[in-house]
Amino acid sequence: MPKSLEKTRKKIAKKKGNITALHENSRDSQRLRRAQMRDDKLVKVASLRRKNDQPLIERAAYFQEAIRENDGQPLEMETIRALIQTFVHQHDEEFSKLKKERRAGRPASTREDLLRMKIAADEKEHENGFYLPDLTEADNVVLLNKWEGAWSYLSTLKWVRISSNGQVQQAKFPPKGES
Repeated sequence: MPKSLEKTRKKIAKKKGNITALHENSRDSQRLRRAQMRDDKLVKVASLRRKNDQPLIERAAYFQEAIRENDGQPLEMETIRALIQTFVHQHDEEFSKLKKERRAGRPASTREDLLRMKIAADEKEHENGFYLPDLTEADNVVLLNKWEGAWSYLSTLKWVRISSNGQVQQAKFPPKGES
């Protein structure tokens, strides 16, 4: 949590004593406003970063669950490809349900549009190379099994891209606009 405002308020209080009233455009009130805007900006940037990181965290959690179901053992390529296929098509059921519920001639709902875009993006990524932790290496599987949901821990894992035809490429974490 940003502490700029607290520090600024403390410095002004040290200089002036107890702050009960400041002139609207005094230097001290301007310092407080700048500190508040800086804190607000930092909170906004942090929430945006968390929002952007969330899909990769969910993806890692999905494959971690698959590893745990396999008793922490590395997976075969066919199993991994089946897991990727289920991950890519996880929203199909909800999408078709929303599509059926919509009356004829009505525009698609926002949720339906979002699901359509997400499904299309996942399918395109699956064609070009699906980004996931390497589940064929025993060391990487152990690290993924120990993962507790922290973003910073994901950089210790080895990541790969597996295309729909089975081609495997090493990848770096985090993906820099490649997904």
